[in-house]
Amino acid sequence: MPRPVRLPAPVRLALPLLAVLAGPASAQYVTKDVPAVAGLAPAAIAPNTIAFTDHRDTPSSPESGLVPFAEWGRRQPEQKAALAPYPGYVEPEYTQTVNGVAKRRHEDLKVYVAEARFVVPRPADRIDLQRFASLAFLGRMDPAIRHKALAPADATPTKDPAAAFARRPDRPWCEAPQTQCIESRYDLEGKLPLGVRLANKLEEGGAKKIAEFVSFQSELRVLAPDEAARLTGLTRIETPVAGALEQNIFWVNQILRFGKFLAVLQPVPGDAGRTVVTAYMTLGIKADVLDRKKEYERVPVLRNLLPAQVLMGNSSFNTGTSISAGLPTYARNRIAAFADALAKE
Repeated sequence: MPRPVRLPAPVRLALPLLAVLAGPASAQYVTKDVPAVAGLAPAAIAPNTIAFTDHRDTPSSPESGLVPFAEWGRRQPEQKAALAPYPGYVEPEYTQTVNGVAKRRHEDLKVYVAEARFVVPRPADRIDLQRFASLAFLGRMDPAIRHKALAPADATPTKDPAAAFARRPDRPWCEAPQTQCIESRYDLEGKLPLGVRLANKLEEGGAKKIAEFVSFQSELRVLAPDEAARLTGLTRIETPVAGALEQNIFWVNQILRFGKFLAVLQPVPGDAGRTVVTAYMTLGIKADVLDRKKEYERVPVLRNLLPAQVLMGNSSFNTGTSISAGLPTYARNRIAAFADALAKE
């Protein structure tokens, strides 16, 4: 009988770590575009596949996939209730002082919504969502974005009177039980910082300067059972909600007013050994940002920096896999990273 081969100690120690890092081969999910996710039966989704839609019905239009906030509320009241910062959220109203004159301002928003659905080959009651409600996990979802803990009292809408319009009416931000309060920063990548500098030169002495980074504040939490139970109307899957994870972005330094990532876990109907996950990414964009066209169009190097093109990933300035790639690519990658993490848990 041949003698067993004994591997060197360093190799023996490394093998378990490599196995964990590699994960199962089946853990890599691929994204497939579908016309609609709501009502899509889990049985119709292939293994290791994410059914995805962001309703970009007119690709030739730079703003395709964006809908006015008020129209979103009329068309999709269930979505608006679950995916806005809080159910009764309305477009911002605040006082702005220009040249010493205070004026009341209403801010129009447009909304980007990505929806996805995939199946995890594990019972829902064996998935511990609390493990994903952490700074460490958030950092793994997109290493290009840096996160740090934020004291709830330092949340901008709470401490800054000028940001009072962004406060919740029912409670202060980050004060729900078991909530992580987070401050995040993303530095624009590729050619975008150069484009921003050129745009700022164009606006010299005029509008507020564009920053070369996006900073935002959010709360990350597993929803309470009573909150999660109400989401069956959103997913249109009949089995009870087993859990829901939410990152709610309530303050952004520019371009956006809000954002939300929501993942809802339910047993697959007729198959309690598997879990169907319906995930959403929603971003509320300032409409006046999208209107900045004429001043860019007359400068040849900036013609591809139209905000709508950049945000929707249709510009030569887009790059990478994070926010600089545009919202659709960012949403796909964030949801795919979450799917992989659930499969490897």
